[in-house]
Amino acid sequence: MTSTESSSPATSPAPESRGWFRRGADALCRGFGGRTLLVGVALKALCVLIRLGVGTEPAIMAVADSAASLALIVGVACLAIKLVPRARRRVLWRVRDKLIVSYMFIGVVPVLLVISFFAVSGLGLFFNVASYLVVNGFGNVESDAVYVARVTALEIQRDAGVEGAAAILSRREAALAARYSGASMALVPTSGPEPCVGGPAAQAATDVPGGRAAVPPATGASPVKARRQDAGLTALADGPWEHVDPPTSLPSWVSCAGFGGIVVEPVAVPGGGTDTASSAPAMAVVRGVGLPDAPRPAFAVIVDIPKNDSLDDHLRDETSVKVGAVSMALTQGLRARLNRPRRVIEELLNRPAPDAAGGKSRFSWVAMLQGIDWDSGQSVQTTATIGVNFWDIYARLSTAPVGPYNFGSMLLLVLFFLAVLFLLIEAAALVMGLTLARSITGSVHELFAGTERVRDGDFSHRIQVATRDQLGELAESFNQMTGSIEDLLRQADEKKRLEEELRIARSIQMSLLPRGRLVIPGLSITALCVPAREVGGDYYDFFQLGDDRLGVLIADVSGKGTSAALYMAELKGLMLSLSRTYAMPRELFLVANEIISHNLDSRSFITMTYAVIDLAARRMYYARAGHTPLIHRHETDAGDCVVDVLAPDGLVLGLRIDGGELFARLLADAELPLRRGDLLLWFTDGITEAMNADSDLFGEDRLANLVQEHGHLPAEELRERILREIDAFVAGAPQHDDMTMILLKVDDFVPGAVRTGFDDERS
Repeated sequence: MTSTESSSPATSPAPESRGWFRRGADALCRGFGGRTLLVGVALKALCVLIRLGVGTEPAIMAVADSAASLALIVGVACLAIKLVPRARRRVLWRVRDKLIVSYMFIGVVPVLLVISFFAVSGLGLFFNVASYLVVNGFGNVESDAVYVARVTALEIQRDAGVEGAAAILSRREAALAARYSGASMALVPTSGPEPCVGGPAAQAATDVPGGRAAVPPATGASPVKARRQDAGLTALADGPWEHVDPPTSLPSWVSCAGFGGIVVEPVAVPGGGTDTASSAPAMAVVRGVGLPDAPRPAFAVIVDIPKNDSLDDHLRDETSVKVGAVSMALTQGLRARLNRPRRVIEELLNRPAPDAAGGKSRFSWVAMLQGIDWDSGQSVQTTATIGVNFWDIYARLSTAPVGPYNFGSMLLLVLFFLAVLFLLIEAAALVMGLTLARSITGSVHELFAGTERVRDGDFSHRIQVATRDQLGELAESFNQMTGSIEDLLRQADEKKRLEEELRIARSIQMSLLPRGRLVIPGLSITALCVPAREVGGDYYDFFQLGDDRLGVLIADVSGKGTSAALYMAELKGLMLSLSRTYAMPRELFLVANEIISHNLDSRSFITMTYAVIDLAARRMYYARAGHTPLIHRHETDAGDCVVDVLAPDGLVLGLRIDGGELFARLLADAELPLRRGDLLLWFTDGITEAMNADSDLFGEDRLANLVQEHGHLPAEELRERILREIDAFVAGAPQHDDMTMILLKVDDFVPGAVRTGFDDERS
């Protein structure tokens, strides 16, 4: 017979916290902002599907699309108002996050602002210098055109007259085309009665900034020579003239001083909706007009240098900037001329962008040019896209001085705004960094000082809580800790004393149970008691009742712990005394119930099974007082092995009702013949009510099946088998009740066997 114990601490799963997905879904589905956002997304998706399916957009769809945009804005705003405070609290609650934010404001933000400041300054400087270089480059081309026109007009006047003008034009055009591919020249008659006061030589040619429109030259085109009789003078044209038709007259707004500038003409884009457009692509030509020295000059020489690949390459070589497409602002009069026939329009519209031209990486920008409408002489706002390569600009600036910049005042305003913003943010970052650093270091210092006081034994010290963040909660926790340290120490001492007392009580209780092996030839007996706590209320015992008679008792006091253990100790002395006086179980139970009912607490009771084994008569007499059944395994006359669950009537002991009459009326004696191979199992409810994690019970049926299947094993091996099956069933679940069982296996009876008693051997 052996006493063993097994227990496992109770564990409870930690509650699951809701994930980010669950919280996000709640915010979208339950709040006003989230629902509004979902409605806006659904309306937007519906509008897109209708456009894809119908192809045209009904009028109501514009209203629905506007409503969807408004819903999206309102939803995002509501979510931001709701989530920003939470995000701020979450970010600034941890000490680590505070240090990161402090570092960002003190170290990272100023650096980013400085970088942005110089980057924007450099970009503005380079872009404005590039614009200036482009405008200056067009001015140089205009000067060349005006100079050639003026020199040609004077040469025709001085040497050849009108009759030899064709040869001079051809020679001058060939020389000009060698520098500017696609350059063309024309001689046109003049009109107007007013004389030129002082002559053209006394007036300075007007320098007007030009624009840009990419008209590629016609390669290999033969010169065009046209003659038209106008006021007795023949108009001549020499050169490709592929960008426009050669002029046949001089507009009246051109003075005797001549003209130099960028002539622009709007170009209609197919399907571009130019009826209401405010701007349009433009075809640009650098045009110079020169007149001879005469009071009333009869002719004028016009020089056209179209903006084409040749001119773009020339400007890039001169300015290090690649000029792209030209666009012009449209007035009502210019919009009406969009349908004029134009040459090489497709080539103009399909010109490559300047950002990657020339095999270099370029950044796009715009240059403001001063365009001229040739028909009216009015200035037209003209812009040209340019591709800027910073290294090329830097190389040009490093070798040549740069004049005044365009948009200088705007650049100064941007730089001033960035400088002020930099100072404000730097000051705010410094103040915030100092505040956060003081908050962190101050709280840490208070914690350090409090820890020193506690280490010296001063548990009354409290830290002043100044902030409601992680450090503040840490200070509050420190105050609570110091306030409860003495209680914890006192409780620890008390717990240690109680544990020692319980250990002694457990040792005493285990000493009350039978010790050693009960050696009875003809019987194999083994027993087990495992309290659920340090001490328990289960009890079993064996009584020597004289020659060839053995008493077997198993009992269970209601409840667990110390109170049940005390009742169990009282029960041992009572049953030891009564077993020597009363031979039959029923008689013993009647007397025991009368005694126990007067001494047991009214809220407690005792269940018990008591059996007397008569080895000489080979019979067992037993009674059950509300205890668990008795399992009996035996063989029938036919040789079959069967298991019977024996449960004679009986009421629990200790109930204070009707003076014990009901107990006596219900209590019954039972008799069982014993044969070789019979197996008897007494147990308490802690065996059959052992529970797993799903609260399933081990059960009497499972226990009976084990006895039937493995009853052929020796008693000790069967006991261990039952324990293993129970451990496997509960799978680590905590033990909730005391477990006790007695296994008795019948061998050959030997008269006088009980007198052998107990030995010191442990089983």
